[in-house]
Amino acid sequence: MAARGIILTEHDVAELHRLVQSRAAFYRHDLEHIEALAGELERADVVPAATLAPDIVTMRSRVRVRDLETGRGGIYTIVPPMDADVAARRVSVLAPMGTAFRGYRVGDVVEWRMPGGRRRLLVEDILYQPEAAGDEPKERSWRDTDGMCSVAERRPW
Repeated sequence: MAARGIILTEHDVAELHRLVQSRAAFYRHDLEHIEALAGELERADVVPAATLAPDIVTMRSRVRVRDLETGRGGIYTIVPPMDADVAARRVSVLAPMGTAFRGYRVGDVVEWRMPGGRRRLLVEDILYQPEAAGDEPKERSWRDTDGMCSVAERRPW
């Protein structure tokens, strides 16, 4: 798939930079994927949340998609790693699927590599986007579920 610019909010970029930095130090087996995400962050179009179009997938968006190979649909929420839950279809933004969706729009086809081959999903609808709903991101302290990452403040990147 050709590289294309993605649109991210200032808050999402700051949060993703923190996650990339913390994960790169401790998760060597995911280094290729983490480096790819870092590259996407460098080429992203960064916009204030108030100016973001409501049809763009952001962190904490709930998205309806359709697999173009099988025809099956599903609804997923893109979340920080500590909120991921496969059974509840909350996908970590650092997982291949979560990374693939961020910054794409309704109508886009998202393609990414998985262990079993390539997957192609159509973004059919965004059922919830925090920016469009007026739900401003709140800074909070958290510890990643594995205890490796601690964020206590928002830092400009």
